[in-house]
Amino acid sequence: MTANSQICVAGLAVMGQNLALNIARNGFPITVYNRSYDKTAATLARCEPGYQMVGAKTPQEAVATLARPRKVLLLVKAGQPVDDTIATFLPFLEAGDMILDTGNSHPDDTERRNRELKAKGFRFVGMGVSGGEEGALNGPSLMPGCEPSAYQEIAPILKKIAAQVDDGPCVTHVGTGSAGHFVKMVHNGIEYGDMQLIAECYDLMQHVLGMSHAQMADTFAQWNAGFLESFLIEITARILRAQDPETKSPMVEVILDKAGQKGTGKWTSEMALRYGIPVPTMHAAVEARCLSARKDERVAASKVLHGPKVSAASAAGLIDAVRDALYCSKICSYAQGLDLLAAADADKKWGLDLGEIARIWKGGCIIRARFLRSIQTAYKAQKQLPNLLLDPELGGFLQQHQTAWRKVVALAAEHGVPTLAMGGSLSYFDSFRRARLPQNLTQAQRDLFGAHTFERTDRPAGEAFHHEWP
Repeated sequence: MTANSQICVAGLAVMGQNLALNIARNGFPITVYNRSYDKTAATLARCEPGYQMVGAKTPQEAVATLARPRKVLLLVKAGQPVDDTIATFLPFLEAGDMILDTGNSHPDDTERRNRELKAKGFRFVGMGVSGGEEGALNGPSLMPGCEPSAYQEIAPILKKIAAQVDDGPCVTHVGTGSAGHFVKMVHNGIEYGDMQLIAECYDLMQHVLGMSHAQMADTFAQWNAGFLESFLIEITARILRAQDPETKSPMVEVILDKAGQKGTGKWTSEMALRYGIPVPTMHAAVEARCLSARKDERVAASKVLHGPKVSAASAAGLIDAVRDALYCSKICSYAQGLDLLAAADADKKWGLDLGEIARIWKGGCIIRARFLRSIQTAYKAQKQLPNLLLDPELGGFLQQHQTAWRKVVALAAEHGVPTLAMGGSLSYFDSFRRARLPQNLTQAQRDLFGAHTFERTDRPAGEAFHHEWP
């Protein structure tokens, strides 16, 4: 068997198949492998004329087809399956060969694998991939974390298969170590926040403003033509227009209100707690999914716990307020995610460029949006921007539109409609903008019951004091 394939894709579920076809379509000879050969055969059957793709039945056979230094790209389920797949390939690889893990792996696992493989002479790339099945086939956003030399070697393939935007392919050398998977994890945490904020707007439109599904779809479509333009807003309009072929009801209304999650949102929350970074919007999005999963309890509670009795509000004049509240909340959510990235980078010394990360999220990925251009511009103007809320344009929008934002959150509370994420964003803004918070009382309490000490406002920072409380 001739060893001229540039890369092997191992793991051929739909994402793996599509990514392999994307690589082949862009002119790179490729080998495909799956533990069960039926998926390998299915991938080969999807090849167009001219694709240089070969199928392998074993890891040994796959490695034999690869040009040196060999590159094996894994697209398998995160966790133990990644370790198991690596173990099946290692006996046939040599020092200097490269393994790329493109699943949603936990950054801690990526660091461990990087250490273990480096000790054995192999190169490891932990690469986040966003865009779903369509993105994998037509151009995803790619977030590789690895040594610069490894990136330079794999970059010709990555730059061709990534989504293309006005200022280049949606891939960059994110940083070293676990940077790629950490950035992808935070991307998914932001995605959770985006989705929850949109869901809260839908809830407000339907249950407070009394809008029909057609009216809601039209509104989201209009928003998608303005500063809220994004993939998630676009598909929300499409979803709200869809009809169930069986019941002829709006499709969204026959879908059970129990949201699933694969873990990356929770990991983002856990990492934020590890680094002491406030991410209330993302926390709220995770908690909203957890609450939604308790369907039976909620149904039982709905029979005994009742909300306020208020009449529906008129949509006239409020739709723009909901739009502005959504954008304000979105700005805060991204500020939280980028703050977490900055804190992790300060700890790990990855060398993250937050403006460049915003750039590669402009195409291919699930959170792609016009808004990312503003983030890119903000970090281009001030590379060490302490927080996105301090950017004149974005922080200015919050200040200019906070009245509408507050009105929407208050209206939701008045009508008993939960806005965990939107309210969390507003509280984040109100906490961040205040020079003094009530945690002076918290410190006093801690000192009284546990002698934990406190700092004084009239003494140098860092000095500890204890008071003998009466």
